[in-house]
Amino acid sequence: MAKVKTTFFCQNCGSQYAKWQGQCTSCKEWNTIAEEVIQKPEKSDWKTPSATSKRASKPLLINEIDTSQEARLDMQDAEFNRVLGGGMVNGSLTLLGGEPGIGKSTLLLQIALKLHYKTLYVSGEESQKQIKMRAERINPNSNNCYILTETKTQNIFKQIEALEPDIVVIDSIQTLYSDYIESSAGSISQIKECTTELIKFAKETATPVLLIGHITKDGHIAGPKILEHMVDTVLQFEGDRNHVFRILRANKNRFGSTNELGIYEMQGSGLREVSNPSEILISEKDGELSGNAVAATLEGLRPLMIEVQALVSTAVYGTPQRSATGFNAKRLNMLLAVLEKRAGFRLGAKDVFLNITGGITVDDPAIDLAVVAAILSSNEDVALESDFCFAAEVGLSGEIRPVQRVEQRILEAEKLGFSTIFVSKYNKIALKNTVIKIQLISKIEDLVGFLV
Repeated sequence: MAKVKTTFFCQNCGSQYAKWQGQCTSCKEWNTIAEEVIQKPEKSDWKTPSATSKRASKPLLINEIDTSQEARLDMQDAEFNRVLGGGMVNGSLTLLGGEPGIGKSTLLLQIALKLHYKTLYVSGEESQKQIKMRAERINPNSNNCYILTETKTQNIFKQIEALEPDIVVIDSIQTLYSDYIESSAGSISQIKECTTELIKFAKETATPVLLIGHITKDGHIAGPKILEHMVDTVLQFEGDRNHVFRILRANKNRFGSTNELGIYEMQGSGLREVSNPSEILISEKDGELSGNAVAATLEGLRPLMIEVQALVSTAVYGTPQRSATGFNAKRLNMLLAVLEKRAGFRLGAKDVFLNITGGITVDDPAIDLAVVAAILSSNEDVALESDFCFAAEVGLSGEIRPVQRVEQRILEAEKLGFSTIFVSKYNKIALKNTVIKIQLISKIEDLVGFLV
C-alpha cells in the first residue's frame, strides 16, 4: 500500500503547510488553510512505463538549437488565432477563464466542431446529450469531434490512447480528479496533480490541450496561483450579460503577444466573430447629438473606432458629480482641470458624466482628445460633425501630445469613411495622398477654435 500523507493547503493561494494555522503567511488571509489527504503511488505516469518511450534530454550548445518555427494549428477562428498569436502550438497547454455563463464552453465547442483535426472534447459538467443539443444549435455537421463525459484522469488518458486525437479540450479542470490524490475534485492538490498529468501528456505527445477554468467572485481563476504559472497561455473571456458581445484577451502567452484582442457577438447560433469591431462600438443615430465624439484607439495591433459620450449639466446638489464608465475617473478629473485652466471653461459647478459606448474599458491615452471634444460639445450644446474623429493625448499644460502608430489609426478612420481626423502636430506622419483630412493641432485652444 502507498503511504498516506496528510498536508494542509491554503485554499486561496495554494501554499502548503505541515500543520494547521489560522493565517496563511503567503497571502495573509485568515481561515483559508484546510487539511487534505494525499496518497502518492509508486508510478504516476499518464501512460504505463512500457508504453512510454521517451528519449533522455541532453544539453545542446545554444548555436546548435534548431530555431525553425513550428507550424501552428489553424483553429478555424480568426479571432481565436489572433489572440493565440497565429494559431495553436503543438504540445501547448491553454487555460480559458471567465464568468459563469459567459460562453466559455460554447466558444471551445464551436471551435472543436469547426476543426479539421480529430478533436476530443472531455466534459465533466454536462452529459453527452446536453452537449449534443448545444452542438446542433451551433454546427450540426461535424465528423471530427468526439465527446467524452468523464472526470477521472486515468480513464481519460485510456480513451486518449485509444483515439489518438490531435487536440484535447477539457471542460473543466476543476471537475477532474486523479486516483493518485485522495482529496475531492476541485481542491488545491487535485488541480495541481491533474494539471501536471495533462502537461506531461501534452509535452510528451506534442498534443495541444485546451482547459476551461472556473473563476472566483474576485475575478481570479479558481485554484492555486501556480495553475497559471504551469500552463503556457492564459486567456480571459470577458463580457457583460447586458451586452451581446464578448472580448477574449491573453493575460499570459509564451508563444505570442498579450496585447491582442478578440471580439465576438453572442447570437442564438453561437458566437459570431466580429472582424470590424467599430460596427458594434459606434452607435447609429438619426440626427446630430451633442456630447458625442469618436476616438481612434488601438488594442494590440488592431485599430478600433470607439464612441465617447459626455453629459455636462448644472449640479443640483452642492458638490458636483464626476462619473466615468469605461474610463479612468482620475484622468477625467485631470482633463476637466486642464479645460478650466487652459481653455477658460468653468466646469467646477457642473456635473460631468462620461461613458465609453459598448460597455468596454479603454486605457489608451489617445482617447484624451475625444473625451475633451465630447465634454466641450455637451457643455456648449453644439453637435460635432459625425465624420470627425480624434487621436491624441492631452498634457497637463494643455499641449496636444503625439501617440504611437498614428498612421494606422488614420488609415482605419479613412477606411470607415471619416472625413477629418485631429492629431498632434508633433506626430511624424509619412502618409501622402490620403482622402481623409489630417488636422494638426498643438494646443487645446486650437481644438476649441475648431469646435466651438
